[in-house]
Amino acid sequence: MKEADIGLIGLGVMGANLALNIAEKGFRVAVHNRTTARIDTFMREAGGLAENIVPCETMEALTEAIARPRPIILMVQAGEAVDQQIAALRPLLAREDIIIDAGNANFRDTRRRMAALAEGGPQFLGVGVSGGEEGARHGPSIMVGGSAAAYRRIEPILQAIAARHEGEDCQAWLGPDGAGHFVKTIHNGIEYADMQMIAEIYGILRDAHGLPAGEIAPVFAGWNEGRLNSYLIEITAAVLAAQDPASGRPMVDVILDRAGQKGTGRWSAIEAQTLGIPATAIEAAVAARSLSAMKEERDAAQKRFGVPSPAAGPASGDVLAILEQALFAGKIVAYAQGFSVMAAASREFGWNLPLGTVARIWRAGCIIRSQFLGEIAEAFDNAPETGNLLMTGAFMPLIEAAHPHLRRVVARSAEAGLPVPALSAALAHFDQFRRGQGTANLIQAQRDFFGAHGFERIDAEGTHHGDWPPLR
Repeated sequence: MKEADIGLIGLGVMGANLALNIAEKGFRVAVHNRTTARIDTFMREAGGLAENIVPCETMEALTEAIARPRPIILMVQAGEAVDQQIAALRPLLAREDIIIDAGNANFRDTRRRMAALAEGGPQFLGVGVSGGEEGARHGPSIMVGGSAAAYRRIEPILQAIAARHEGEDCQAWLGPDGAGHFVKTIHNGIEYADMQMIAEIYGILRDAHGLPAGEIAPVFAGWNEGRLNSYLIEITAAVLAAQDPASGRPMVDVILDRAGQKGTGRWSAIEAQTLGIPATAIEAAVAARSLSAMKEERDAAQKRFGVPSPAAGPASGDVLAILEQALFAGKIVAYAQGFSVMAAASREFGWNLPLGTVARIWRAGCIIRSQFLGEIAEAFDNAPETGNLLMTGAFMPLIEAAHPHLRRVVARSAEAGLPVPALSAALAHFDQFRRGQGTANLIQAQRDFFGAHGFERIDAEGTHHGDWPPLR
């Protein structure tokens, strides 16, 4: 029997679809699952692709079925399960073999695992895979971190299974140790912000203008033909147009407004804070999901305080144009914050992240794929030393044109009592970012008053202290 080109452990939804993708591209893949009954089911469901799949009931059989050096993908739950699989595999593998964690791992865990395996092997890659079930099956965006040599061993497979945009495969080696998983984490943070802002615009159309879901759907469909063209806008239109077969109501209207989250958004916010980089739109989106989970408290608060009933009138063409531009401005700021976090992490960990490449491999396959990622890639290619998207030649005129519309939407929403936390955070970030003389001088004075922390002067070098009057 011909040896397999690669192995895969974990035949859940993502793992199974990734295995089918590999087999469909002509590579032979050996598969194993902790529950062996799942292997049998998977082989039956594989149909004609089963000829490129080697079912293995034990990890020993899996490792024996793969050509050396043996690459093995782990598609198991992030955390302890990954450590357990590594511990079980390590005695069975040689130094040159490769364990590939393709789950949503915390990049700090990836760095720890890589360091632990560095001395005796096997090699380790932390690979971010974005695109959900559909992406795994037909072409995800793939972000690789770890040894460049180990990446080269599996590069042909990744090139074949990745999404493609205008003939280019959406996968790349981005740097050593945890670089790939960090980029995937920030991808998810931007995804949180993008989704939250879309939901806020939907809320304005629903609650201020009284539009039912079926009438909001074509608004988003129209926007998807312009500057906001993206996967998330496209699926928003589809979601809003869907009907619930049981009740006949719009599907979105029968869904409880309690959003789930698996942790990557929180990790994005935590790492931004740790690095000292403002990612306020991402933080606001994470907080909004947490607040959405407080359903009982929110219901009680509504009974106690009530909610305004804004009557903004029909959503005219001018109103829709303003909302479209406001969403575009918020989106620019959210992406700028995400890329700034990646730039800071690149400096902190010595990764030399190619930000233009990151944007390029996000153009297809991933959840935040959108039209303007090509412009982001070009902006960073033209100015690789610039870590802030807002200061690139391509995006300065875009944000200048769009931010007045964002300001108008945020102001009117505040007056009407409509919550727009992510859009508000994006606007506040832009306003503070562009103001050379801010208000932190007062904060520094306060810190020195109560804690003698010292401050810098505008007219002298070094650290100084104020001659503060005593409190009476």
